[in-house]
Amino acid sequence: MKLSFDDLHKAFESRVRLGIMSALAVNDTLDFTSLKEFLDVTDGNLATHIKKLEKENFIGIKKSFIDNKPNTRYYMTKEGKKAFADYLGLMEQIIKSQK
Repeated sequence: MKLSFDDLHKAFESRVRLGIMSALAVNDTLDFTSLKEFLDVTDGNLATHIKKLEKENFIGIKKSFIDNKPNTRYYMTKEGKKAFADYLGLMEQIIKSQK
C-alpha cells in the first residue's frame, strides 16, 4: 500500500488545529485563554479552529463559572483521540517509508 499525505485527515492540516489537539493530548482539559497563549493566536482565530474541531466531534466543551466569571474548558473526545492517534500513526508510517 502506498502511503500518501492525501490520506491524512484534513482537520489536522492547520497548524492551529494540530496545536489544539497536541495540547489536549497531554492535558485533560485546557481553557480558552491557556490555548490562546500557548498557540499565540487571536481570540477569533482560535474560536474558528475550535469550532471546526468541535464540528468533527474531536473536542468537547465544558462551561462553568469561576468567581462569577464564565470559564470554558476544552477536552479531546474519544473520537478525537482515535482520529489524532490515527493521524500520528500515518505520519510516522509516511516518515519511515522515506528512508
